[in-house]
Amino acid sequence: MRKSENKSVMIGALAAASGVKVTTIRYYESIGLIDPPGRSAGGQRVYDQKAIERMRFIRHTRDLGFPLEAVRELIALSQDENHSCAEVDEIAKRHASDVKQRIKRLKALERELNRMIKECAVDRISDCRVMEILSNHDFCAAEHR
Repeated sequence: MRKSENKSVMIGALAAASGVKVTTIRYYESIGLIDPPGRSAGGQRVYDQKAIERMRFIRHTRDLGFPLEAVRELIALSQDENHSCAEVDEIAKRHASDVKQRIKRLKALERELNRMIKECAVDRISDCRVMEILSNHDFCAAEHR
């Protein structure tokens, strides 16, 4: 193991190393996604390499859109390196299915917005079809909630 891997860092350096804001790191700590850090003599949080790796893992899973509960599940599963990855696969499949459903809803939303825009070709807001439709969901052509 290289010496740099044992280096302790303060919260600002952890934020820089992981691309996660300091306030978010504190939040993740408060909900138990990362272990409470040690403290310096001055009371500042001190993080080790394991915390940096965990924070990078969390950041990447969140960038991929995994919800916090799934991140929590994945972290728990990672604690036993001999555990079958079948549960991890199921979490990923569940997330992929959720993404597919969101894409479907977003495509419907896009169609509805384009329809509203196309129907509106007026100069005055008092005659604006977009404003009329936005004011009353019943004017929408399809369900998009």
